[in-house]
Amino acid sequence: MDDRRPDPDRLLARVVADEAEQRRGKLKVFLGAAPGVGKTYAMLNAARELRKQGVDIVVGVVETHGRKETEALLAGLEVLPRQRIEYRERAREEMDLDALLRRRPALALVDELAHSNVPGARHERRYQDIEELLDAGIDVFTTINVQHLESLNDVVEQITHVRVRETVPDAFLDRLQDIVLIDLPPRELIERLRQGKVYMQERAQAALDRFFSPTNLAALRELAMQTAANLVDADLRDDLAANSAAGGASLRRRVLVAVDGHEYTEYLIRVARRFAERRQAPWTVVHVDTGDRSRTDGDKLQAALQLAQRLGGSTVLLRGSSVADELLSYAGRHGVSSIIIGRTRERPLARAFNRTITQQLLNRGARFELTIVNTPLARIGSRRRLAGELQWPERLHEYGLATAVSAVAVVLCAGLERWLPLASLALVFLCAVLLVAVSSRTSVSIYTALLCFLAYNFFFTEPRLSLRITSAADVVPVMAFLAAALVCGQLAARQHAQVVMLRAANEHARVLLALGERLAGAVDEAQVFQAGCEAHATALECAVVMLRRDSDDGSLRRVCAVPAEVQLDARDMATADWATANARPAGRDTETVASSVWWFLPLVVKGGCLGAVALRFSSARGRIRDEQRRLAEAIVQQMALAADRAALAANLESARVEGETEQLRTALLASVADGLGSPLAATVAAAASLASSDATMSEETRRGLVDIVRREGERLDRYVQNLLDMTRLGAGPIKLRRDWVGLAEILDSALSGLRKLFPRLEVSVDMEPDLPPLFVHGALIEQALFNILENAARFSPPGAAVAVTARRDGGSTLVLDIQDRGPGIAEEERRRLFGKAQGRGDASRSTGLGLAIVRGMIGAHGGRVEAFAGDAGVGTTIRVTLPLAEHEAAKT
Repeated sequence: MDDRRPDPDRLLARVVADEAEQRRGKLKVFLGAAPGVGKTYAMLNAARELRKQGVDIVVGVVETHGRKETEALLAGLEVLPRQRIEYRERAREEMDLDALLRRRPALALVDELAHSNVPGARHERRYQDIEELLDAGIDVFTTINVQHLESLNDVVEQITHVRVRETVPDAFLDRLQDIVLIDLPPRELIERLRQGKVYMQERAQAALDRFFSPTNLAALRELAMQTAANLVDADLRDDLAANSAAGGASLRRRVLVAVDGHEYTEYLIRVARRFAERRQAPWTVVHVDTGDRSRTDGDKLQAALQLAQRLGGSTVLLRGSSVADELLSYAGRHGVSSIIIGRTRERPLARAFNRTITQQLLNRGARFELTIVNTPLARIGSRRRLAGELQWPERLHEYGLATAVSAVAVVLCAGLERWLPLASLALVFLCAVLLVAVSSRTSVSIYTALLCFLAYNFFFTEPRLSLRITSAADVVPVMAFLAAALVCGQLAARQHAQVVMLRAANEHARVLLALGERLAGAVDEAQVFQAGCEAHATALECAVVMLRRDSDDGSLRRVCAVPAEVQLDARDMATADWATANARPAGRDTETVASSVWWFLPLVVKGGCLGAVALRFSSARGRIRDEQRRLAEAIVQQMALAADRAALAANLESARVEGETEQLRTALLASVADGLGSPLAATVAAAASLASSDATMSEETRRGLVDIVRREGERLDRYVQNLLDMTRLGAGPIKLRRDWVGLAEILDSALSGLRKLFPRLEVSVDMEPDLPPLFVHGALIEQALFNILENAARFSPPGAAVAVTARRDGGSTLVLDIQDRGPGIAEEERRRLFGKAQGRGDASRSTGLGLAIVRGMIGAHGGRVEAFAGDAGVGTTIRVTLPLAEHEAAKT
């Protein structure tokens, strides 16, 4: 077998990706090492060449910065007017994205990829505008300097000592089809700067003194070349992976980077991005929540996780008491080959016992490649954290409580000292340590243990009011107390952290389980959306609005909200419409209309986007925490699946009803043809005979023909009445005019009508005595019983009686059985006996509509009608069951 043959799975994936890519616009990036190298000039030159070839080109935005050579290249190109946005009482201009989407040129020129839009624009950054253009199928030419790449932000700062604020996620460049490196030697660039071709003279000198030094430009030039080469090399590796099964196997090993949310986290994530990019491997940012994280750390962590997502990585939140255990377990389950961590803070005690995270990973992670990054901010961060712990801006109450508990323990021991030995007093202090540890973090428990140890030594060991220990016998108990306090305190604090984590995980699971139970019982979209809104409002303590996309015009309509009075303004509705159209979150804490107070999550299903859920949290909460974000997304995903399932069930039910309706229409037409044909033919024949009769026709023959016309006319009238009843039943619920009437009265009236049709029919009636009256629509029940009796009479042999029995069943229902002595009905046929247009026997003798009418009439009264085999297997029994109402209750 040839190992060099192309991998079919990779080739198929490549074909699918290429088909999806063909529907999107193509991106071409002009990359430079610094401002002024000629990126915009080169972009306009390339566009003019395409314009000569007939390509439809529109300039979305081009910044000439007053350069006449660049402005001259705009001549002959269509320039789209910019959008004016009011911000801080000043009119600002930005690219008009909506106008460009309506214009839909083949190619759009959008300068300065890393530009930040003015607040009030739809997107926070210009690269997001370009993403929307590409998704709309519009090709884009754009420009960027290498220092604006997110993953290189820290490297550029180290080179130039300038922090670049406007950056573009590297994941965006994964969409580019072509990259052009615009290179200019540092000497020529500096000369252009001095001539005023890059900045005005007053800015040029400041730039020369700082950013545009020869050393900086040379380093940036090399960085730009490496970046362009890496991007080109990535495409080559993709081609090799698609055409070589062996070559592609090693490229899919995953890189894992562990972060803790402190100052150097973002630097570590950028390093991991470059590391994974060089290996062309997927990468994941993992944070292990041990329950010991302040709110400030949580905000920093959330910002870092969003950075990882912008750079193209995935994020995972793990919970556990041991960071090393959770990292190694996750790495083993998900095919991780490399683990990246930052250099941990030096802790001599933990290091002495091999308890630092780095040591644990080195000792136990032999099958993983471990990379330890020495961050430039590690030592500074350690000192800052140490200073923060000493200042305790948010932990002061915890340390104050620990001090108060220790003081209470001192007072209590002072009162018990005369009755208890010294060793027993240590247990009082140990209880104080445990009391603090079970309700606080590890650092506070250690503080309490040390404080109680000092108090125990200072106040209760000889010499008193001194930390010295003169008696050798006291050394062991005091040190044993210190060890026990430290160990017990840490264990109790760890247990408390685990309880907190389990409580959070259980709450997450409980919310999803409760929502799943409600969604399982939801019968339509309205109930699904209402359940989802209430779940969001209860679990996340936020306002919720559910928006559903209309299937006709595509507009969003409000379905439900919690609380019911909350409303969205026109700008919020526009943001929700964008989130639905693009199937991406928008609003608060995103990069699209970030100024909105609402967070919009799209309801994405396989067939498209159903709508969006709008969530509004309290402004005092700060950023949306990762736990809240994940729970909200999980609820939205369940809502989308349940709504899609409800819509599918509704479509299937509609299709089933349409199929049954078509079958009913066919059967009903056949029944009408048979039912109308027989009496009409007999009537016409008899009438023709009468019309052509002469004097020789006897009076008896003439009367017989007249009787045929009358009998068949009555039969035709009954058939038409049955059709009218069927129409009434199909038009909607029957309006009942109830009254109290006895069963005997209804049955006598039905039998009277039956004897006109079957004068020789014998009917035996057996009614249980003292049957209560029925609270029914008498005429409808009479018609139902008449149809059953007529059907029984038609199929009973001559001389055989139809038996009618009536009895109470359990005191709350009336059971009425009508049995004929005919040939009977097969069990399979009995199940379909009461369906529309289902008949018995010869269609010329029975239309099959009468029993279908019976089902509708009896069902309207809350009863039911069933068919059973007759006694001893002879004939058929039709059983009617009607509820018996309490006389006085029914009257009211």
